Amino acid sequence: MSTTVESSDLASMDRAAKNRFLITLASTLAVGFGVFLSGFVINEPAPYELYMAVLIVVWALFGLRFSRGVVVLLGLLVMFNLGGWLSVGQMPDLKTAPMYMAVSLFLAFTSVFFAAIIEGNHRILSAIFNGYLIAAVCTTMLGILGYFDAFPGADVFTRYGRAMGAFKDPNVFGPFLILPIAWLVHGILVGNLRSLPLRLIPTLILTFGVFLSFSRAAWGMAVIVIAGLALALFIRSPSRLFRLRIVFLAGLAVVILLIALIIALQIPSVSELFFARAQLVQDYDNAQFGRFARHWYGLLMSIDHPLGIGPLEFGPIYGEDTHNIWLKAALDYGWIGFISYLTLTMLTLGLGLRILFRDRPWQPFLLCAYLTYVAHVVVGNVIDTDHWRHFYILVGIIWGCAALEARHPPQPSIR
Repeated sequence: MSTTVESSDLASMDRAAKNRFLITLASTLAVGFGVFLSGFVINEPAPYELYMAVLIVVWALFGLRFSRGVVVLLGLLVMFNLGGWLSVGQMPDLKTAPMYMAVSLFLAFTSVFFAAIIEGNHRILSAIFNGYLIAAVCTTMLGILGYFDAFPGADVFTRYGRAMGAFKDPNVFGPFLILPIAWLVHGILVGNLRSLPLRLIPTLILTFGVFLSFSRAAWGMAVIVIAGLALALFIRSPSRLFRLRIVFLAGLAVVILLIALIIALQIPSVSELFFARAQLVQDYDNAQFGRFARHWYGLLMSIDHPLGIGPLEFGPIYGEDTHNIWLKAALDYGWIGFISYLTLTMLTLGLGLRILFRDRPWQPFLLCAYLTYVAHVVVGNVIDTDHWRHFYILVGIIWGCAALEARHPPQPSIR
């Protein structure tokens, strides 16, 4: 009798463990696929929004928990969007503003969602990064094939002679590739050298994609992130041998990139566009209503309109958008939105930096995401990062890791 009961209990435990495993596997794949869809955004709402809406609802029904830190993130993003809705109220003609703000609010919820699920299980970071990497390779291949007109209709993946993959703009496509490049480079610098070819091939593909996007912002971001990654790992490691390895691999990478650049510049169309885009200041930057002039006009306008002028209203007035995330926040989301966004940025930078070098299982993910986020903040001065799906994923990763750290037992002090 006792043996029968024990066998029954064991079978029950096995079934329960098996069910937990299947649920964990299904949820992990679901999140990875959601992140994968972030690499295909041609129209709004994109498949990413539709899928993530269902995923968030399902996850909420089965126990999506928010810690105090995640609630702070939620509050800041809600205030940011509240400013946007107040700005909508200033518009005599709403046009597409309600849809724009609906997408803004939803993207905010995705950021909170990623932070919450990462805090719940840091292993989900692997699914997020793998899904992101696969999406980046796929959309890059589309961009490369489109650039070289590899098949009829392939030009749909280009704009103005620049690769843009499955995005609406090359200036979004290029920055989207920075995080997976950082992750691959991290693996090259710290991983087993025998796996180098497996990482080197996608690294070269993504780097070529960044190059063919001809996005000056993406070029600069790649330099910032890769240099920052090498420097951070160099500083963090006390091993002289490891530091020598980093210096060697970094030098080798520079040589390979220079050789690849020289080869690519042998193609006349590539060479012509590269030297045109490589100029730090373009003609349209310094024109009467160019990028920098619009920054000044936008600043004056934001002072006169504390509630904002409405989403997407600046472009029709001056012919182009602000190309500055701070002015975008002030004009499209009002002073409330601007203060909320500034607070969010400062907190994200501070929280990430505070825990950046702690020895944790999620530290490599945080390091890559943080450096990529810093690069996005820098280029936000000359480009509008609002509605970039991957930007909200980055914020979620950093806040999720910060929430994990709050739950992690402190390391004992050394005396």
